[in-house]
Amino acid sequence: MRYRLRDEQGATRSVAYLMLAAAPVVFLTGIVLPDTHPVAWVVAISLTVAFMAVGGLFAWRRPQAVPRLFWLLVPFVAVITIAGLNRASLDAGAGSQLFYLWPVLYTANFLSHRVTAAILTLVSAGHAAVAFEVRGLAAGLSDWVSVTVALSLTAIVVASLRNRNDRLREVLESQALADPLTGVANRRSFDVELDRAVASGAALALMTIDIDHFKNVNDTWGHGVGDRAIQTVASCLRTVARRDSDVVARLGGDEFALLQRTDRLSARRTADEVRAAVEAVDDLPCGTLGLSIGIALAPDHAGTADELRAASDAALYEAKQGGRGRTAMAHPPTPRHAVSAAG
Repeated sequence: MRYRLRDEQGATRSVAYLMLAAAPVVFLTGIVLPDTHPVAWVVAISLTVAFMAVGGLFAWRRPQAVPRLFWLLVPFVAVITIAGLNRASLDAGAGSQLFYLWPVLYTANFLSHRVTAAILTLVSAGHAAVAFEVRGLAAGLSDWVSVTVALSLTAIVVASLRNRNDRLREVLESQALADPLTGVANRRSFDVELDRAVASGAALALMTIDIDHFKNVNDTWGHGVGDRAIQTVASCLRTVARRDSDVVARLGGDEFALLQRTDRLSARRTADEVRAAVEAVDDLPCGTLGLSIGIALAPDHAGTADELRAASDAALYEAKQGGRGRTAMAHPPTPRHAVSAAG
């Protein structure tokens, strides 16, 4: 059976609150309200209430100390406990069956569909063991079918809402991390990837790209053509970035970045490929686009993510100052932080 706990924080809170709420309810319905109090029954109910109260407090105050397997086992323990109490008291009433809602709702919301199906099967069997004995065959069958169908539909509705919520969250996360115009990573997402890549200690090449004279494109042809130009560059960068570890991002305006785990020669080759791919696009009203590219390497030119950004930006500035349409490679750090430009 596959075990995957969704939203561990939410699951721990649910277990804590429900166990703490169930303890006084079980005490009230098991000891206070009944007319007779057999000693064995009082002991069993008292132990159950104590377990619920202590377990709820522990899950509430010290969830990090609870083994992960507990969050899988707790709905099974709950079903067995409910079924055992109903069987011992021969209670097949609607009130006693409502306790089954807790493990069903918990499982449908936080665990997999297979675990939910297993819980529903166990609930159905537990209720059948009481309903047929207390109500007889005909009435017991009707009651058993009603409870099983009702709880199954409840689980289906909760699981459907959960799946819909998951899809919505994925869309929102994607929108939060992607540039809406091009679909590549935005600055926030790129900064996270850059920090992670530099921390790994791998050899990196950070390429910063600007579209040459982009303001003239917008002023002359309009923002619609400017957007097409931006989308074209993003598409070409995605084409060149073939590996899963490559990260393409739009940093803002007409500025892009490409992060690769590669060396100096491969980085220069990639820059040439990007330029060639952009120059091959000939259907833009503004004509062929030119690019200025700055490249910085880690650990050659920088030891931190901020230093790598600064080195790449400085190389890009040098490429622009050199006449645009050029690629500049940063030099190792010096007091003047020199860079050299190559056409």
